Amino acid sequence: MAAHGIATIAELRRRSVADTAWFWDAALADMGVEWFRKYTRVRDDAGGLPHTRWFADGLVNVAHNCVDRHVRDGHGHETALYCEADSGRARDARRVTFGELAGMVDRCASALRGIGVGRGDSVALYAPMQVAAVVALFAAMKIGARSVPIFCGYGEEALRERLDSCGAKALFAAGALVRRGRAADTRAIASSAAAGVPSIRRIVWTDTGDWEAFLEGGRPGLPCEQTGAEDPCLILYTSGTTGRPKGTVHTHGGCLAQMGKEIRYAFDARPGEPFFWLTDIGWMMGPWEIIGCLLYRTPVVLLDGAPDHPTSDRVWEICEKLGVVTLGVSPTLIRQLIRATGGRGPAAHDLSRLRVLGSTGEVWDEASYLWYFEKVGGRRCPVMNISGGTEIVGCHLSPTPLDSLRACSLGGPGLGMDAAVYTDEGLPAPRGATGHLVCRQAAPSMTRGFLNDEERYLDTYFSRFPGVWYHGDWARVDEDGQWFLFGRTDDTFKVAGKRVGPGEVEDALASHPAVSEAAVIGVPDDIKGTALVGFVIFRPGRSATGGELVAQVARRLGKPLAPREVHPLPSIPKTRSGKMVRGAIARAFLGQSPGDMASIDNPEAFDAIAALAGLAHSRNP
Repeated sequence: MAAHGIATIAELRRRSVADTAWFWDAALADMGVEWFRKYTRVRDDAGGLPHTRWFADGLVNVAHNCVDRHVRDGHGHETALYCEADSGRARDARRVTFGELAGMVDRCASALRGIGVGRGDSVALYAPMQVAAVVALFAAMKIGARSVPIFCGYGEEALRERLDSCGAKALFAAGALVRRGRAADTRAIASSAAAGVPSIRRIVWTDTGDWEAFLEGGRPGLPCEQTGAEDPCLILYTSGTTGRPKGTVHTHGGCLAQMGKEIRYAFDARPGEPFFWLTDIGWMMGPWEIIGCLLYRTPVVLLDGAPDHPTSDRVWEICEKLGVVTLGVSPTLIRQLIRATGGRGPAAHDLSRLRVLGSTGEVWDEASYLWYFEKVGGRRCPVMNISGGTEIVGCHLSPTPLDSLRACSLGGPGLGMDAAVYTDEGLPAPRGATGHLVCRQAAPSMTRGFLNDEERYLDTYFSRFPGVWYHGDWARVDEDGQWFLFGRTDDTFKVAGKRVGPGEVEDALASHPAVSEAAVIGVPDDIKGTALVGFVIFRPGRSATGGELVAQVARRLGKPLAPREVHPLPSIPKTRSGKMVRGAIARAFLGQSPGDMASIDNPEAFDAIAALAGLAHSRNP
């Protein structure tokens, strides 16, 4: 801002979308991204928003910017990764320097070439947040191949589908996934899935001597491929909880631009300051933090384990031990830790080095947001509540530390992101009105279509409002210019002719002092067409009747939008990235199969819902 004579963050936001070519050019220079050959043109939108291309003629590589150049510039002794294991024991923890990381990346990249992997090929990762996964991620990118991280909790069919879709030539897989001291046999899943994919030439087991043997087959000092800015480097699949998974395609230039921008301007990342986001490498936030942080020599904390094991203080213990400066979580995790009884809580740990808090994945409730801000951040760390998606490996909405923020706010549009709220008719919604979140201009990180499915890509994002990216979230800008989200538009209910998103009803339920978390579904109703049914998790030692909770929503939203009934549950089913699966909950409540469980973190939660299924039929036979 100082370099360009910009006085306020609001003015920077306006400038960043008034001339996106100026913004991205200026941001890349400020971020210090290093090019083998500088681009001749920032943006080419001759093909329209869906087919915009970026950084014409530029040659750049993610691995060079995140690993190689730091060693070249004398920073090889600095820490790149802090690694924590499920056991929580100090002897199982590990620290990896940039020099060590570069050596492993070179050997892995060289060994990949030795088995015939080259530019444009796919290298899949089916492993947790381990050193080997980070090495393989960068090794593939270094030789111009495409890294394909896949969540290591998926079952055989989900894994096979993704491997086959991307035509993977190599698979890096963990033989076992250890959580809370128990090992799950992922070797059998990976072996069986790979057997059905003829393109795979080699499986490398990352948690056995096979990994070391594979690296020994490579050589150090491997030159980095000078890949084009538009060359794909990363394929990420959406969770696939509805329909077949979508393979989103991301480029070297796009990843560096968007991830680097957000880590720098939203989170103020600095060299040497540990950054800890609880995620998996198979979800967008894994590659996002690894690439974005290492671009600035900001060390990344990897947790290959459960965040509440050996005790519910695990997250706070890691923050204290490593001096974590930036902590990122999902609202679900915070709600779980609020209810936890097996630890001493954040107040018992020295969290004084925390400077910035982060969150993403779902809509906050105000009580949990304030607990995070007050109990974890000590009322001094801003909460960077960001929202975007796998499709853009980044954010449509993102605050900065310069924003004044209300609880649960997302601040405003991310820099360079021309986000807006539209009515059903495709017009800008007035302040205070809930509408559709859209983006009116292209950004470098937007997916280059869906892998092998161009028609579905165009239909998903550009059929609702032609020429405008339709993201599928409900959003609202209040009278003060603060942005808020209210869940997915495809989850919207129409009750007695009135439309409401589940997030608004869930927030109303969670405002009751006894409620820790809530989920709302729609079920058939002979009178209203659709009736709402709520599910809640109570805070420890607290409870309320269903009638009290229905009345709570009626007071907040009005009687027509109050749930027909509310039931307590021990837990609410969610994906492993923390997203509620309302469709699956509704099916279970209606006595049907909830569907594919591959991405569900707690499938046992459906048992309690299925036990209530008779109620649904008795209410609406």
